[in-house]
Amino acid sequence: MPVKIRLQRRGKKGKPYFWIIAADGRSKRDGKYLEKIGFYNPTTNPAQIDLDVDSAVKWLQNGAQPTDTARAILSYKGALMKNHLAGGVRKGALTEEQAEAKFNEWLESKKGSIDHKKATLSESKEKERAEALAAEKAVNEKRTAEAAAAAAPAEEEVAEETAEAPATEGENAETATEDKPAAKTAIEEAADEAKEDKSKEA
Repeated sequence: MPVKIRLQRRGKKGKPYFWIIAADGRSKRDGKYLEKIGFYNPTTNPAQIDLDVDSAVKWLQNGAQPTDTARAILSYKGALMKNHLAGGVRKGALTEEQAEAKFNEWLESKKGSIDHKKATLSESKEKERAEALAAEKAVNEKRTAEAAAAAAPAEEEVAEETAEAPATEGENAETATEDKPAAKTAIEEAADEAKEDKSKEA
């Protein structure tokens, strides 16, 4: 029976989630499987992978063939490395202790690179957030300056109208004062003419 180590799709639409399984190569994509040996979540950065390395090595030693994606995952988690070291132990090139020490050393170096990637991603996110805040602050300051510039001419117009209003009232008052003596003179002239007419009649 040809056994394959492959991914089996789970999750929702737009949110893929995969089981890592050992299954008969003739079974359907979502059909029966022999053993679930881990899961793979590609939606996170870095991707979240949980793998039973010993089970993966057991299936590899029994002749299971991983698909391309599964092979990359097995390599990433060290299953291929452990299988390679186990082959060295079988041939007598290494002892169990030496193989275990080499594998642990490899795991430590891999963990260091993963931690470095996480730290880099965290710094990148913080930098992007700071840049976004600075850009938003600049936009807000620009809007405030534009609003102040737009409000300044309106205030000047109101001040000019307020200054013109008292001046107009003063001119109207002077005109009225000038008109009053003129009106009084006309009345006096009319009264004098009436007196003269009376004198002539007499």
